[in-house]
Amino acid sequence: MQLVRLAAAALNQTPLDWDGNRDRIVAAIAAAREQEVSLLCLPELCIPGYGCEDAFLAPSNEVMSWRVLEEILPACRGLIVSLGLPVSWRHALYNCAAVVVDGQLVGLVAKQHLPGDGLHYEPRWFKPWPDDAVAEVEWSGGRIPIGDLLFDCGGVVVGFEICEDAWVAGRPGRELSTQGVDVILNPSASHFAFDKQEVRERYVLEGSRAFGVSYVYSNPLGNEAGRAIYDGGTLIASGGRLRARGPRLGFAEVQVTSATVDVELNRMARSRLASYRPEFDDEDPSRREVAFAWPEVGEVEESTPAAAASWETASTLKEEEFTRAITLGLFDYLRKSRSYGFVVSLSGGADSAAVACLVRLAIDRAWRELGGEVLRRRLDYIPGMTEAVTPDLLARRLLTCCYQATRNSSDTTREAARAVATALGARFHELDVDPLVSDYVTLVEGALDRPLTWEQDDLALQNIQARVRAPSVWLFANLERKLLLATSNRSEAAVGYATMDGDTAGGLSPIAGIDKDFLRRWLRWLEATGPEGLAPIPALAAVNAQQPTAELRPPGEGQTDEGDLMPYDLLDFIERAAIRDKRSPRTVHRLLRERFPSYTAPQLLLWVERFFRLFARNQWKRERYAPSFHVDDENLDPKTWCRFPILSGGFERELRELREELGTSAE
Repeated sequence: MQLVRLAAAALNQTPLDWDGNRDRIVAAIAAAREQEVSLLCLPELCIPGYGCEDAFLAPSNEVMSWRVLEEILPACRGLIVSLGLPVSWRHALYNCAAVVVDGQLVGLVAKQHLPGDGLHYEPRWFKPWPDDAVAEVEWSGGRIPIGDLLFDCGGVVVGFEICEDAWVAGRPGRELSTQGVDVILNPSASHFAFDKQEVRERYVLEGSRAFGVSYVYSNPLGNEAGRAIYDGGTLIASGGRLRARGPRLGFAEVQVTSATVDVELNRMARSRLASYRPEFDDEDPSRREVAFAWPEVGEVEESTPAAAASWETASTLKEEEFTRAITLGLFDYLRKSRSYGFVVSLSGGADSAAVACLVRLAIDRAWRELGGEVLRRRLDYIPGMTEAVTPDLLARRLLTCCYQATRNSSDTTREAARAVATALGARFHELDVDPLVSDYVTLVEGALDRPLTWEQDDLALQNIQARVRAPSVWLFANLERKLLLATSNRSEAAVGYATMDGDTAGGLSPIAGIDKDFLRRWLRWLEATGPEGLAPIPALAAVNAQQPTAELRPPGEGQTDEGDLMPYDLLDFIERAAIRDKRSPRTVHRLLRERFPSYTAPQLLLWVERFFRLFARNQWKRERYAPSFHVDDENLDPKTWCRFPILSGGFERELRELREELGTSAE
């Protein structure tokens, strides 16, 4: 029996925050030491921050990363620690894990597989390291090995799969197993997406079982650089059994999760496998022997596998994940941008109510998880932060809501907006912007020498109302040094059902990555149940009882969003089929007829044509959206996930052939 204690850390880092990143790394090392850990795995590129983007290409980034590494080394005495940083070799940059043993840098493991899809752009900055290659770099007057390395640390052999390395079919773990590795470390930077943790657990568990090793997975935590949210969720498995699981989507800046494993037990299990074939190369250039004295640790407790948090096993997992991801993203964006709070143009409808509720939920979660004193320190740059702060006081200080009426606004939305703002404890203002709308209309009528009418100028008259509201809320944001939140959702982004410089105005779009159909379901859940540990918001009943409407046409016309577009569940189905799955209009129409048999083929054709045309015409709007949070791999953000030409043929031939097939004329 050979027992060793391993740990994985989740860190809330910030790109180029050299002192802050160093201090959080040192805090994680100290926490691991308190837990009597001998080997600690820290997240990928944790020294400079994973989200440095093109700043990785600045030579000063690597220079500063090396300097910070040197500052961290003394804290590593008595431990084995893996830290991430960029390293150049022969004028190429590599994503590396620095292996520190007892305070000494002993080698650099370079990542072999670089993700270049979705929101990942690693091939833009780094080069993939070739399998089995080993070289040396100069550092601090000596030479340090770099490449495809493994380390025999006092008789326990440690190898690496760095993030994407574990996601590919030919993952390095198989070869590491034949080389006699006992522990595989996976320093990752794996962004949050719905249901993704289940996939991570599968490759960690299966890696530990199939390779006969102990497996340690670390990950960043929080809104590191603006768009991607990281959920932490560290994992330690051994021999196909999950030994420890770190919390996900929490507000702590440093989380260290540890477990004791028996490396001898894994060796015996591997020796029993008929398929196991060890390598016979005694002169393996990738192996480095390093002296290390493993301390004695207590017996491994035989217990049930590490359980997930209760909210992670709820039937409403997506609602819980959405709440935790967006609230964590908002809180980190607030403090890292050093904003004094948020401003929301509260219309009385679903989207703006959801955004305002998410702000209050972020405050309540931060208070619950951090406590008043820590929260006060995190926000100490905001004037008036004292030890006496409470969640209600914070909501009053951090959230400003504004209802802006025109002649087409109803008492229903006005009262709904007021009810929600009151329930959230926000500052609430009501403005009548109809005179401003009239002034603009009169001004343009004079220039055109004709009246503007709903029969002739419908869209323009709708949009001017939405745009007139933007200057007022921007003014509130500027006066209070707060961040204006845009309120448009992904379904609207798909078809351009949003007014540029109107409901898209803002510095951040917190719900632009989520579809309207889910958002309405989430609001009903929040009204009745709410996230685990927090109270529901019954005042949302006034919002949920309404049919979504922009309220931009005269009240007598009965305008609704779905009347302008199509049913939201159908719109979201088309979006997934057409954009996520890249289906043609003909295939989408066929799928709709199977999924929505209550509608006629001509009616479905009308909506298919409407979607494809509007999607193609409105790419320019999506290009102009404020940064949005990535919550699933169906995002329409052209800067991180879904690229589409601003100018295109707009699927006209495909739609024409579909019409001809159905014998139907154009919309």
